[in-house]
Amino acid sequence: MLKIKNIVKEFSNIKAVDNISFEVSKGSIYGLLGPNGAGKTTTIRMIMNIIQPDSGEILIGNRSSLEGSKLNIGYLPEERGLYQKAKVRETIIYFATLQGMSHGNASEKADQWLERFDLTKNENSKISELSRGNQQKVQFIITVISDPKLMILDEPFSGLDPVNQKLLKKILNEYKSKNTTIIFSTHQMEQVENICDSICLINKGKVIKEGNLNEIKNEYGENIVEVEFQENVKVLPKNILLDQKTLTNTIRGKLSDSTKINEMIKKLTNEYDIKGFSYFKPKLEQIFLKLVEGEKDE
Repeated sequence: MLKIKNIVKEFSNIKAVDNISFEVSKGSIYGLLGPNGAGKTTTIRMIMNIIQPDSGEILIGNRSSLEGSKLNIGYLPEERGLYQKAKVRETIIYFATLQGMSHGNASEKADQWLERFDLTKNENSKISELSRGNQQKVQFIITVISDPKLMILDEPFSGLDPVNQKLLKKILNEYKSKNTTIIFSTHQMEQVENICDSICLINKGKVIKEGNLNEIKNEYGENIVEVEFQENVKVLPKNILLDQKTLTNTIRGKLSDSTKINEMIKKLTNEYDIKGFSYFKPKLEQIFLKLVEGEKDE
């Protein structure tokens, strides 16, 4: 659905985006991650044809992003673009007609979305009278009302409470099931882990890790396992697990290069009353910090 090829963008001799490449499959949810100033928003603005790359190519559905006005893309910017003195329902309908919808269709869809986000009671309120979270809901409705085939969301969970974050995730998964491609940038790693298929981690304008999320987590799991015991076991022989950490009735450690998981299970079940085994996968936040701080060390 989206192919980024070696894009570069420079501002005042500073490379905000430095030779970035990645691909996003149709019908997937893709996380664009990185610390502040990494180049995420600049990359999104180039995809949206708001600014042009100095070099490189951006293809959306095998068409150049320069033809963006002809493509059905929903864009939620990090900085809200709402008219503060306009009324909620009128604003949604206005933006929907800009996306090519008839006034009647836009009006019908606006009512459906207002009801789903519990905003019907606010439909005649001015945007400025809404809370930050409710303004974010309106911005999201504007993004999805025309059922775009590609959505680009910059910090979509900003300002939303846990109940509405859950609703937003449900809606994103509904669109994914309809083969919609979703790219979003966020600092909330937990949200990425819950819904993303693949990620691209950017730092200092460069890609430092990209690919399937589960594969990346397995890679950084470093062959670590957790063993849960029926009784309290404080330590295991080092020829079974290295670098052990003991939790309540659980020991986490690293398999030695010569030890296979089946061999470890056989040894332990012969000597202990075992409740369960599992591979330990690090949190995405741990991987993020390791990669970004590793770059700082270098």
